[in-house]
Amino acid sequence: MGLSINQNIAAVNSYRNLSNTQNDLSKSLEKLSSGFRINRAADDAAGLAISEGLRSQVGGLKVAARNAQDGISVVQTAEGALTEVTSILQRVRDLAVQAGNDSNNADARKNIDTEATQLVSELDRIAASTNFNGTNLLDGSAGANTGKLKFQVGADGDANSQIEVDLSKANIKAIAADLTTGSLAVGGTKFAVAATALDDGTYTFSVDNGSGVTSDVVVTGVAAQTSVQGLADALAADTNFAANFSVSVDKDADGAATGITVKALNGGSVADTAPSTDIAAGTVVANTTAGLDFSSATAAQASIVKIDEKISSVSTARAGLGALQNRFEYTIKNVNVAVENLSASESRIRDTDMASEMVQFTRAQILSQAGTAMLAQANQIPQGVLSLLR
Repeated sequence: MGLSINQNIAAVNSYRNLSNTQNDLSKSLEKLSSGFRINRAADDAAGLAISEGLRSQVGGLKVAARNAQDGISVVQTAEGALTEVTSILQRVRDLAVQAGNDSNNADARKNIDTEATQLVSELDRIAASTNFNGTNLLDGSAGANTGKLKFQVGADGDANSQIEVDLSKANIKAIAADLTTGSLAVGGTKFAVAATALDDGTYTFSVDNGSGVTSDVVVTGVAAQTSVQGLADALAADTNFAANFSVSVDKDADGAATGITVKALNGGSVADTAPSTDIAAGTVVANTTAGLDFSSATAAQASIVKIDEKISSVSTARAGLGALQNRFEYTIKNVNVAVENLSASESRIRDTDMASEMVQFTRAQILSQAGTAMLAQANQIPQGVLSLLR
């Protein structure tokens, strides 16, 4: 190659190599300082797309784990309240058993009814006040009044990423309403008794069996009575009547008997389908849903049956919530394992192997220093032309 000064090819070549080395050195510095092998799409287009997908999945699963923990908190809040609900129902049942004893006089039964009324009111208060982050859990209003709450425990937008918590069976407000107590004999129908002489005769009452079908219960051969209390006692003494109803006497403010209240033991509605001359037709004062009644031993037994149903219902709801809590705990464990494995997958694709990259950085650094030195030497080559000019 001839000696020239216009084109210093050695310097150009040294500069090109030095530029490439500087570029490699810059990339190594970027990877070492960020910790990522892929800092822009140009570094690895396919790897970037895959790692971003994994990153989205990992982020979603981390939030899902927190959602599942919130689900456990909701279940624990509801189940904790139901624990006290069960205790209250057990106490009300004890009162019903106590009321089933005819050694109780009217005042004793009234005192039993007073305590039971307060306990049922507490059930209603618990239903209204038990909430999580403003969402009531035990009054049937959760989940837009469906009683069902959904928790996102997965990273995807499909049904498999959600768990549904059904609180509809833990509707304590409905239970409290069904166990209403009081001296107005909730669950029965009041009949005014005519002031005329109480003649003997036949009485026919109809009762709803709970499914909308009514059946008649006929009481015949009731002897003539001289008082409303006598009529109530005569009805209660009839085997057919006592198997389906309980009866109590209604009194006015002065204590004078005004009529009778007949209640169906199955909680259904009651009507007098064939009124006798003793019971005035069309004088039904109240006909409400079944509640608790401690006015007689027979009514107390019916109340025990009803309370047992509610205890069983609450126990079933608690068992369901306990199973859901266990499910949430296993869900969290599974999500955490998935987060760990997916994070490792993303790391293998996107993170820098610091040891390997440090080797490349050292190589580039040495080449940069050597290239700089060679460029300086190459720039000195044209100086040889001056010796020819002397």
